[in-house]
Amino acid sequence: MVAIKKKFANSGMSSLSGFVRAMIFEGYIAQVNENELKELAHIANNVANNINQIARRANVTNKVYKENIEEVESLAGQIIDPLLFLQTKVLQLKR
Repeated sequence: MVAIKKKFANSGMSSLSGFVRAMIFEGYIAQVNENELKELAHIANNVANNINQIARRANVTNKVYKENIEEVESLAGQIIDPLLFLQTKVLQLKR
């Protein structure tokens, strides 16, 4: 029982009975840092907004500049590493 209570304390859950039910039905508890997910969503939103601005500018001028392409590559670089990390963690849960 001590081991269960220790795992419960580390789970971040507020109810021992909820923790036990989750362990019975799911076999694991996934602790999610909401702040990190919010930051990832914020970055993705910024990337999408910036890409939309570049697309609008390209549609108005009928020109795409090298700087625009480099900016899109940079924006994609900001989001890809956190998404790959999240994907790795989610795939670990499936095992």
